[in-house]
Amino acid sequence: MPAFLTDDWFATVEKLTSAAGDLNLAPALANLAINIVVSDQSGNIELALDGGKIVKGLSSNAKTTLNMDAETLRKVFLEFDMAAAMQAFMTGKIKVQGDMSQLMALQTAKPSQEQKNLFKQILEHSS
Repeated sequence: MPAFLTDDWFATVEKLTSAAGDLNLAPALANLAINIVVSDQSGNIELALDGGKIVKGLSSNAKTTLNMDAETLRKVFLEFDMAAAMQAFMTGKIKVQGDMSQLMALQTAKPSQEQKNLFKQILEHSS
């Protein structure tokens, strides 16, 4: 099981995403791109939630960038813990740059069962 946010982890995510096929996303999620910068001891890791998929690197389509730590990323995006997301935002663990309306779309859009299944598999492959 690859360590969370390593190159091996991103390669595993890419394989799982390809195998998942159509994620049957609501238009609000299918058209959404948000960049995420995760800060840790060794520097920053850049990724994006683009079209409902986690991709390594920043998306040129994103109008919003979120800055957070790895644990917050795991809770919010892989576990879909919206209470943790709100708490992290209110306490400054998530910092937002850019278009805040993108976050509202993310908060109100419901993930499809296919996307939930994919993210559950990703979570299972994250140490």
